[in-house]
Amino acid sequence: MVHDVKSEIRKFSNLDELSASAAKEINDLINEVVSRKGRFTIALSGGNTPRLLHHYLATTYRDSIPWNSVQIFFGDERYVSHDDKQSNYLMVKETLLDLISIPLTNIHSIPTSFINPNEAAQDYEKRLRKIFSDTGNTFDLVLLGMGKEGHTASLFPNSPVLDEKERWVIAVEAPAIPKNRITLTFPILNRASEIYFLVSGAEKAEALGAAVNRISDFHACPAAGVHPSNGNVVWWVDSTAYED
Repeated sequence: MVHDVKSEIRKFSNLDELSASAAKEINDLINEVVSRKGRFTIALSGGNTPRLLHHYLATTYRDSIPWNSVQIFFGDERYVSHDDKQSNYLMVKETLLDLISIPLTNIHSIPTSFINPNEAAQDYEKRLRKIFSDTGNTFDLVLLGMGKEGHTASLFPNSPVLDEKERWVIAVEAPAIPKNRITLTFPILNRASEIYFLVSGAEKAEALGAAVNRISDFHACPAAGVHPSNGNVVWWVDSTAYED
């Protein structure tokens, strides 16, 4: 079933301009949702692209965001210890969490201490299902990146997890290092209220065009499979990644 997705493309001259604008939008969105609902739930992404965004959130908007009311989750994680340089959690901790006043109980990292990654995925899913109902929207905002081959979170091309219909969190073997990862799946991502893709770099232009226009099957370009049933998608892109 193809949903009528509200999708918007916002193009910027460079990653710094993109990040500053996205940070302001996130600040405004958090304050609006918290004033209405009392809390804000967000899933963060890994990689290098969000670093500048985190910088603005932790400096320009550090004091205007009600961090006590923000619940932070993760879209995926490499199955390494949280102090490993490849850890998404460590990147977020160093670029954002260590720089803001947020209760530790508001930070929901994906566990990587289980011997079996499948047990870790099941544990994280149980935690998510205690917070979100089986109907309606899940996250208020999901931040996603995209790889040059169109992967997002740890949903890689032709992975069996792309056809998952029930599970929210799954352990996967990625065609990248480190191989073992845990990722959120389409069933939970596509129930988010807002999804922001941050995409920068000329090497991602081909996949971005396919994903934005949804001309590629999501098995070949997983980012094309992100289309929330009752939410919006905003593509924050720089001029190297997207040409009109």
